[in-house]
Amino acid sequence: MSLPTTEFTEITSGLRFPEGPVAMPDGTVVLVEMFAERLTRVYPDGRTETVAEIPGGPNGAAVGPDGAMYVCNNGRAFSPVELGDLLLPGPFDPDRYLGGKIQRVDLHTGEVTDLYTECDGHPLRAPNDLVMDGHGGFWFTDHGIRDTGARTADLTGIYYAKVDGSEIREAVFPVDGPNGIGLSPDGHTLYWAETHTGRVFRRTVTSSGELAPAIPLDTSVVLCGLPGLQLLDSLAVDGAGNVCVATIVNGGITVISPDGARVDHVPTGDIVTTNICFGGDDLRTAFITVSSSGRLISMPWPFEGLRLAHL
Repeated sequence: MSLPTTEFTEITSGLRFPEGPVAMPDGTVVLVEMFAERLTRVYPDGRTETVAEIPGGPNGAAVGPDGAMYVCNNGRAFSPVELGDLLLPGPFDPDRYLGGKIQRVDLHTGEVTDLYTECDGHPLRAPNDLVMDGHGGFWFTDHGIRDTGARTADLTGIYYAKVDGSEIREAVFPVDGPNGIGLSPDGHTLYWAETHTGRVFRRTVTSSGELAPAIPLDTSVVLCGLPGLQLLDSLAVDGAGNVCVATIVNGGITVISPDGARVDHVPTGDIVTTNICFGGDDLRTAFITVSSSGRLISMPWPFEGLRLAHL
């Protein structure tokens, strides 16, 4: 693998913890600002405009088959903490929590509609990231809440839901702090990253919304585990099938080959690097949210990015 240099272009700054970037066909990037509680469009010249106000904690985002943006809202699972010039996620504050949900945002009018707030009677706690499957549905993670004051932590799951609001089901349970989620280029493998364990998991997709079962102690479900303290955030899969995971503490993009044997790291200079997506005419531009410094940056990528469903 020939990775890009660490040189990058800053597109814009002053964002309030950007996440969930989506490279749009018109050259703009639509992303969420978790602590500004809004969906924002970023133009190539760095200008920004608010698409919609989204109370709570908007996190991951993806364009659906109807052209609307679908957003994971963690419900304010984190409180903002300012540490000098850095903006960081802080502890859970139950007095501010609004509840987790999946929402639909009309990109033309800014109208926000709640799509899902629970599954089988269990409230969604802190939905984090999602990926469309191209068949009218999407997979998403529920990161859950770690309440240090109450000394509790959620066991959560991986979910599949229909964009029309007709169906939601739990596909994997339990998981520990799942964050980023993505599909292989052929759509046959689902990947997700667990933040605190530093592992990327995988499961075979057998049909729309269905995963092959995993037997206990099946080591094949882990694509890669990273050493030391490396917290994993959101991810994207590139056209070569590499799983590109935004990595916190060592600040960058960790690139894992489809066989899990090869791992590289692209530093960004921000300890809280949270997300990556691909765009440009040839899908060889990586757009990366570096969130503690509130910036959207871009850099060339050595492989063609994977064109997402509905884009």
